[in-house]
Amino acid sequence: MKAWQSLIPRSLRGYRLAWLGPDIVAGLTLAAVAIPEVMGYTSITQTPIVTGLYTLLLPLAVFVLLGSSRLLVVGGDSATAAILAAGLTAAAIPGVEPGSPRWAALCALVALATGVLLVLARLLKLGFLGDFLSASVLIGFLSGIGINVALNQIPDIIGVEKGNGHWIEKQWAWMSQLGSVSLPTMAYGAGTVAILVVFKLLIPKIPGAIVAVVGLLTVATMTNAEGYGVEVVGPIDGGLPVIGLPSGVTVAEVLVIASTALSCFFIVIAQSAATSRSFAMKHGERSDVNRDILGLAGANIAAGLSGTFVVNGSPTKTQILDTAKGRSQVANLVVVVLTLVVLLFLTDLLEELPIAVLAGVVLVVGVGLIDLAGLRRIARSSRGEFIIAIITAVTVVVGGVIAGITVAIALSLLSVIARQYRTPAFILQTTDRGYDFLVATPGVQSQPGLIIYRFNSELFFANAVGFTERLEQAVDAAPDPVRWVILDCAGIPDVDYSAGEQLVSLIGSLHSHEVHVVLARPEPALLAALDKYDLLAKIDPAHIYTDLDLAIAAFESDVAANQSPTKMKESS
Repeated sequence: MKAWQSLIPRSLRGYRLAWLGPDIVAGLTLAAVAIPEVMGYTSITQTPIVTGLYTLLLPLAVFVLLGSSRLLVVGGDSATAAILAAGLTAAAIPGVEPGSPRWAALCALVALATGVLLVLARLLKLGFLGDFLSASVLIGFLSGIGINVALNQIPDIIGVEKGNGHWIEKQWAWMSQLGSVSLPTMAYGAGTVAILVVFKLLIPKIPGAIVAVVGLLTVATMTNAEGYGVEVVGPIDGGLPVIGLPSGVTVAEVLVIASTALSCFFIVIAQSAATSRSFAMKHGERSDVNRDILGLAGANIAAGLSGTFVVNGSPTKTQILDTAKGRSQVANLVVVVLTLVVLLFLTDLLEELPIAVLAGVVLVVGVGLIDLAGLRRIARSSRGEFIIAIITAVTVVVGGVIAGITVAIALSLLSVIARQYRTPAFILQTTDRGYDFLVATPGVQSQPGLIIYRFNSELFFANAVGFTERLEQAVDAAPDPVRWVILDCAGIPDVDYSAGEQLVSLIGSLHSHEVHVVLARPEPALLAALDKYDLLAKIDPAHIYTDLDLAIAAFESDVAANQSPTKMKESS
């Protein structure tokens, strides 16, 4: 690579001039949807409307410069917005009220802290953390977020006061006010939802969001909607954001928001990595998750310094960009330019925009996060994972987003442990075609006097006892006295201390009954681990084979030399 080429952002390398036209059109389409969306997300974060626009300015531009994904769209996101609002509400910091300058400063501080955590993740190459939320858990989590986000828009859509407290109290609050519904407000909210649904179903190439916003804004301005009791956006402080650290924040508040930043950090990595990978695979490209983490880190630091909230890789916006035939991050630069135009010249025109219109846009986004198709696929494939997805979704809806992310991570880790705990053990039998894998049950053997034992998981504290017991039962119940046990190590990448202790005991027991323990196909890393536990000292070096067929041939030669295997019961 030439020196000057290294200055080109990773996401723009290999750009072709033929992509420029489609990228501009895709950028215009994306901006038409993204700008109203991020303005609506401020109803979740409870920050000024302009902060939503700021998420599509410096953060998106920084990701283009530092990230690697050609299509990933970074900006305000419903999931992280909900986590942010829930975390700050739960913190209950004295004197900090939603919508206040200090509240906005704390939102920016969470973005900064999230960015710092992402920098650490990049330095330590922790992109694999995105894999710790399984697909079923992530679908359940995002579906729960979608339900929460959609339900939280209902008060603004029907023109009643929002409730406080836990989830049931909030829902009861708007339900108990149905007699006070503002019909003009509901007309704008329901009209927005109807326009978005109709355009999505019948005219998907035209962005319904921009039609709803521009059309209903025009109606509201011409009819003086505010005079009919319709709440409108009001004055928006346009212009460029003020760059600097959040002001008026204390050290104690930094510590309080740490857990919220950590929750955002996990979701940013998991959601962005999943989105980036899926779209890269779709186009036959490779994703560089660690490089994208650097881009997301820079984007969130830019968000914190420009006074806005946490940004994330958005699956919905990325899907819009892909559907509109966008080919690169040039489309996102078009969004940055259009957002800048809105901030500098068009904010005055938005003052009469009904809040119900933005709430309608966000409600449709929230409903779109409810992945019913994904839940159906999980239900057909695995009842256990479907239950995990539902538990995660219900936890998010009823217990809140912070509880949901905690349960999501815990369930993902428990799922990994449970799968390895239930790893089946096999006894291999040779055939003309290779090997038959028979479930390791008492009475099954590979050959008279031989058991070839196969286990397809690393050995650790949770499954070591089961591994040992099943092998001992197979040896004790074998139809012929066992002379050799060949451990086929091809499926065992590692052994922890607890499992090492179990193996020491197992080998000692087998040797006491004159049963030779033989290792076949162990990886060098596994041998090194076994050596640390002094296991290799208990095994004859001549009984370690790099090939399973060689180990079987050695057993057969030993049988031929001795005519018949020594009976285990006689030797005992």
